[in-house]
Amino acid sequence: MSSAEAALSVALCIWQNERRAKLGKAGKEMEILWSDKKRWLFFGLPWTFTKYTCTPEKFIVQSGLLRQREDEIRLYRIMDLTLERTFLQRMFGLGTISCDTVDKSSPRLVIHNVKDSRRVKDLISNAVEEERVRKRVSSREFMASEDADDMEEDL
Repeated sequence: MSSAEAALSVALCIWQNERRAKLGKAGKEMEILWSDKKRWLFFGLPWTFTKYTCTPEKFIVQSGLLRQREDEIRLYRIMDLTLERTFLQRMFGLGTISCDTVDKSSPRLVIHNVKDSRRVKDLISNAVEEERVRKRVSSREFMASEDADDMEEDL
């Protein structure tokens, strides 16, 4: 096998893996709301092997070159979103989005150095709300201060 054939074979395998990753239920292509690579802090260049993908139903984190790992979090399991932007991140147009979830394998998903982070956070937030309505999932939040007030009223 020549080097050109080997390179073509590798490219075909990569294309097939990416195609499989885009396929959802029953072989239909998933709608992708947002997708990007993790970026380096300096200059905001996407030279890493971590890829983030948000679909209407789940958030997927693919990482690694030789040993690949794929984490999947259902959107309705995301409870809270936080956007943090350091001075250097603001200089390069980046931000870090933290998602608190009720997922056992990833209780806290941190999306590092995202370009246009405010828009992406809003996009994820809206997708989470739409998925909760679609699945008829509600979350009950209990505040410590409200619990304390209720206890005082009972006394």
